[in-house]
Amino acid sequence: MNLPALKRALAVVAFAATTGASASDYPQRPITMIVPFPPGGVADTVARPVAEALGRELKQSIVVENKAGAGGSLGIAQAARATPDGYTVLMTLSSISVLPEADRLQGRKPAYQLEQFVPIARFTADPTVLVVRADAPWKTLEAFIADVRGKPGTYNYGSSGNYGSMHVPMEMLKSQAGIDITHIPYTGAGPALTALLGGQVDAVASGPSSVLQHIKGGKLRALAHWGDAPLATLPQVPSLASRQIEARFAQWTGLLVPAGTPEPVVQQLRAAARRVAADPAIQASILQAGSPVDYLDAPQFAAYWKEDAAALVSAVRRIGRLE
Repeated sequence: MNLPALKRALAVVAFAATTGASASDYPQRPITMIVPFPPGGVADTVARPVAEALGRELKQSIVVENKAGAGGSLGIAQAARATPDGYTVLMTLSSISVLPEADRLQGRKPAYQLEQFVPIARFTADPTVLVVRADAPWKTLEAFIADVRGKPGTYNYGSSGNYGSMHVPMEMLKSQAGIDITHIPYTGAGPALTALLGGQVDAVASGPSSVLQHIKGGKLRALAHWGDAPLATLPQVPSLASRQIEARFAQWTGLLVPAGTPEPVVQQLRAAARRVAADPAIQASILQAGSPVDYLDAPQFAAYWKEDAAALVSAVRRIGRLE
C-alpha cells in the first residue's frame, strides 16, 4: 500500500474509532460549519443558505459558527485543527491563500498551511467591487482616482484585515493607479462596511453580495470592479481593466474539510454540495444576496485554487511586511 492510500485507510480507522461508526454511517450528529468572519460578510451570506441546504441533503443540521479574528486566520486555524471526521467543515474566502504567506512576512509561524485542507466545492467567484458612499463626491472611477492622487494620504479605505480579500485588491489598485490611500483594517467585511456607511472610511473593495443591497438602497455607489466580464448583478459598473488599470481579483467562497477526512465522507459532502449548487432555489437565494453561483467540483476547484493561490501570494509579497 502506498503512503497516500495508507493515510486514507488510517483516517477511516480513526473515524470509526472516534465515532463508533463507519464512514458510510455519516453523518450521525450535527455538523459545524466554521465561517472565519463576522456575520454580514461574503462568506457568511453564502454559508447560511448553503448550510441549510446541505443539512437537508445530509439529513442533519449544520450549524454556522462565525469565528472571526486575525483577518480570518483564527477560524481557519480552528478548522485546520479540527478532528478530520466530517463534523467540522469550513466555508472560507480566497484570503485563505494569502494569510500563511503574510504570517511569514511578519516573522510569525503561519497559523495553518493550505495542505491542512481538502477542497469540497467552490460556490461563488466574484470580482471585488470598489464602493463609496452615495453622498461621496466621486461619481466615476476616474474622479475618485484623480481626487485621491491629488490629495495623497487624505483618504482611507476599510478592509476585513491585513492581507485579506478586501485588502489585497485595494493594494493592487494603489500600485497600478499610483494613488496613496490609507488602509484601515477591521475584524471582517461586516465591520468594514459598517465603517464605510458610518463615514469612518471613504471606500472599500468588497464582494458584490455584501454591498448590493446598499447600492440598490441608495446608500453606496459602485465605481469599478476587479473582473474581466460584466457583473451579472451590476452590469453597468466598469471593470478596472476597461479603464486601463491592470488589477484583477476574484473573491471566491469555497467549502473545505480538514485533511485526513475519510474519502467516503469527502465523497458524500461533494455529492451533497453538487446537488445544492444545482438547486434553482439555492442559486436564486445566493444571487439575491449578490453572488451568482459559480460552482466547481473538488478536482476543478483544487486546480483553480492552486493557480489562484500562486497569484495571490505573489501580490502579498509585493505588499511586503506591514508594521
